[in-house]
Amino acid sequence: MRGSHGSISCIATGCLLSSSAMIWTISDLHLSFARPKPMDIFGPGWKDHPERIAQAWRERVAATDWVLIAGDISWAMKLPDALLDLQWIDALPGTKVLIRGNHDYWCPRRVNSIRRHLPPSLRLIGADALDIGEAVVCGTRGWITPETPGFTETDLPIYQRELGLLERALAAGQALAVNKPLIVMIHFPPFVNRQPTEFSRRIAASGAAACIYGHLHRRYDWDNAVQGRVDGVYYQLTACDYLGFGPVAVRGLNGWSGG
Repeated sequence: MRGSHGSISCIATGCLLSSSAMIWTISDLHLSFARPKPMDIFGPGWKDHPERIAQAWRERVAATDWVLIAGDISWAMKLPDALLDLQWIDALPGTKVLIRGNHDYWCPRRVNSIRRHLPPSLRLIGADALDIGEAVVCGTRGWITPETPGFTETDLPIYQRELGLLERALAAGQALAVNKPLIVMIHFPPFVNRQPTEFSRRIAASGAAACIYGHLHRRYDWDNAVQGRVDGVYYQLTACDYLGFGPVAVRGLNGWSGG
């Protein structure tokens, strides 16, 4: 059955429901159709996860909707292998906005080089922004921070580069987000042990309405993940196993007034 806005409770999800489209989110799909990597080695909860994602997706998402996917899309190392996973996503309803995660080796940092190879319903952003009608979306991968246990000198240049990419993404988003809410996509969580990092401080300073992130797969991390409104930004964890393997509506946009 084609997805419809009436198939999921807006009250339960805190969704943005407009006359034209809804904005959904899910991340960490970890697909591997070219070279199968069964995810249930990480626990029985992952068994048949692509089928479960597809079923929930079709029940909830309409063709006119948007779905934001905050990284770790495919285990593939090269684009030709990743295309099977991307085509699977393309066959699902809606237009999808992607950023790369730390496991998306198929996706280069400079995403322009592969955009033309993507299936038609996919939009890949990297240190830039996209106007999706009801809102503007910007994003980048992010990285662990000096506050993260185990952070080393080898992480420092990657961290600094990702801060710069976030600044570019936020600037691009602010330029487009005139009288529209700005949604920030970042793969790595922008808080460590529930404390702010330079990533979260810059996101807050941008005036963003919402920030979605993934990467976290352990129950301990879920319990300690920052969610809800902090410094004016509504944070939302979207790892697919945390969500129960189905997209949910982006939160924090209802009642947005540009502040």
